Amino acid sequence: MDAAKAESDKGSHEDSVGGAELPHYSDEKNVITLESSNSTLDGGEPTEEESRTLRKVSDKLPWSMFLVAIVELCERFASYGVSGPFQNYIQNSKNDPKLPGAIGLGQTGATGLVNFFQFFCYITPLLGGFIADQYLGRYYTILYGAVVYVIGLLILFATALPTAIDNNASLGGLIAAMIVIGLGTGAIKSNVSTLIAEQIQNTNAVIRTLKSGERVIVDPAITVQRVYMIFYLCINIGSLSAIATTELELHVGFWAAYLLPMCMFIIGFFVLIVGKNKYVSRPPQGSVMPQAIKVCWIGLKNRGNIDVAKPSHQPGATVPWDDHFVDEIKRALIACKIFVYFPIYWVVYSQMLTNFISQAGTMELHGIPNDIMQNIDPLTIIIFIPIMDRVVYPFLRKMGILMRPITRITFGFFFASLAMAYAAIVQKLIYRSPPCYSFPSSDACESGGNKVHVAVQTPAYLLIGLSEIFASITGLEYAFTKAPTSMKSFVMALFLLTTAFGSALAIALSPTAKDPKLLWMYTGLAVAAFLAGCLFWFLFSKYNKTEEQMNALDKEGVAAVAATEFDPIGRRKSETNV
Repeated sequence: MDAAKAESDKGSHEDSVGGAELPHYSDEKNVITLESSNSTLDGGEPTEEESRTLRKVSDKLPWSMFLVAIVELCERFASYGVSGPFQNYIQNSKNDPKLPGAIGLGQTGATGLVNFFQFFCYITPLLGGFIADQYLGRYYTILYGAVVYVIGLLILFATALPTAIDNNASLGGLIAAMIVIGLGTGAIKSNVSTLIAEQIQNTNAVIRTLKSGERVIVDPAITVQRVYMIFYLCINIGSLSAIATTELELHVGFWAAYLLPMCMFIIGFFVLIVGKNKYVSRPPQGSVMPQAIKVCWIGLKNRGNIDVAKPSHQPGATVPWDDHFVDEIKRALIACKIFVYFPIYWVVYSQMLTNFISQAGTMELHGIPNDIMQNIDPLTIIIFIPIMDRVVYPFLRKMGILMRPITRITFGFFFASLAMAYAAIVQKLIYRSPPCYSFPSSDACESGGNKVHVAVQTPAYLLIGLSEIFASITGLEYAFTKAPTSMKSFVMALFLLTTAFGSALAIALSPTAKDPKLLWMYTGLAVAAFLAGCLFWFLFSKYNKTEEQMNALDKEGVAAVAATEFDPIGRRKSETNV
């Protein structure tokens, strides 16, 4: 008979295959496993057989995670609230007889400026991630970024007042506000999306018996998947602010549309401060970025063999990292390869924020603001996230079908392609309809739009929403789980950077965002997204097989500690008191 084994140096427990009359006690985790049984008791790590046969479920979520989610909800409320009216605010003049406006740059100018804002907001997270990982830690980086964000909102509100619009101060104020808000966003985005997942501190899969008597595996990967589902749900609840701000824009004025998001953001700022005692986060690691660059450089000099950078491969050499850190860098590089395809996805997504709004303005609105239609997207996400999280994914797992990250992202590309194909059909329908046919946006067209009901746009927004559930949420999850424990914010920023590249591509496409070229623009994007999805699956589907192996590296990473352990400049208080 084989004896049960406990690997105390790793803090793990493995069940024996044979039998014995006495139970074995693991001192490391206080887990009891009966050697006479092949089944692990609650709290123990599953055997290989149990990993293959037992259903995997999420762990319980801590309250601190929900506090971070509320902060993100308020920040997204502010971001989408101010962005919702942007296209009209920039495109139309203040005396436009059909639609509200202020600056009057036209559709091409408005699309370009909105895409610039999106581009800037997704480049600045690189700076925010670097500061958090190396100097301040996540909490204080978010806190200081929030202060900058409020200043930007105040500038936007002040220069949207009727007096400022009449005195042509709106364009300068808008550009200044975009830059300041973008800097604040950079400090927040790369860190809040990491901080929320860090609240889950259990990195080991364990056995648990449910009240029904079913034995399941509590899987950290599924827990993180659920965290980002909730995180994205909160993002989209916040994004519904565009419904309120577009109504305020139409019936009160742009100043009111920008005042509401500022007030909501201040509430989130208050929650961030009040919840400080609840948060946990990994401490900044000082020179981690230079170390990562050196590891990558060593690998590059050795034809991509990054294992050469491991201390175990360099006898007698002294380096400031260990083998585990090199393995984490290898894993992060896999994530970076996957991120390369996301700009194509974000070009498609950006159409919802720009050209879909302009398209609605060329249709029969029946009293509906042309920029309110975009809220079908978050409503789709709010409805379908609980369905996917509580019904579809658990059902598939029960049937033995695992929707691994690469599979989900591929589905996201295909849904995005379908959204653009449908938008092309709608555009063709608009061009075939009277009274303005192929030039509904021209100054010569004085009607309220071609005779196509704006509700025809609905499926395009629905398909974009479904694509986000598969691609965008999984991208956040992949960035967190594949990053080194000491570089979570920076790798998250690299993922967010793909949105900036997507916006840059959208800016390059903006000259085609005019009649009658819009039909071919949508068609081209549909083809590009479909081909990108096919190539993505062909190149990266192999990583589905190593998903659990890659995630296991976090077991040996830097542990998270209470946010109260840091002073305002990111130092551990225990270190400053020595």
